Amino acid sequence: HVSECYQGSVHDIAVLREPGLLEHVDESVKIIADKGYSGEKYVVTPRKKSYERELTAEDKNFNRDINSARAAIENINQRRKTYANLGTVYRGAIDDFHKITKITQVVSALCDMNLNTHPMRQ
Repeated sequence: HVSECYQGSVHDIAVLREPGLLEHVDESVKIIADKGYSGEKYVVTPRKKSYERELTAEDKNFNRDINSARAAIENINQRRKTYANLGTVYRGAIDDFHKITKITQVVSALCDMNLNTHPMRQ
């Protein structure tokens, strides 16, 4: 699922909280995100150390797995940015955001199709 586009000043967590965005997510699915999303429903984030204790070996292994998955997602996002409209700043009218949303959805679908024949990792 590709959400509609937002201005860069809108924080990612505000987008996640938009009504209707998570209706596409099955309850068994978890979204991998950075520490800025801690405590959000459906979201798995790296574990933080506290002032009282360091991270355990289990916490470090968990964080390594989460960060590895996040890196794969970032690699996919980088592949999408090879398309000129996603790799640059949008300079069109704010009222035309629906157009860039459609373009982004098409580019994402093309990249997803490309992943079937050219996977990021084996």
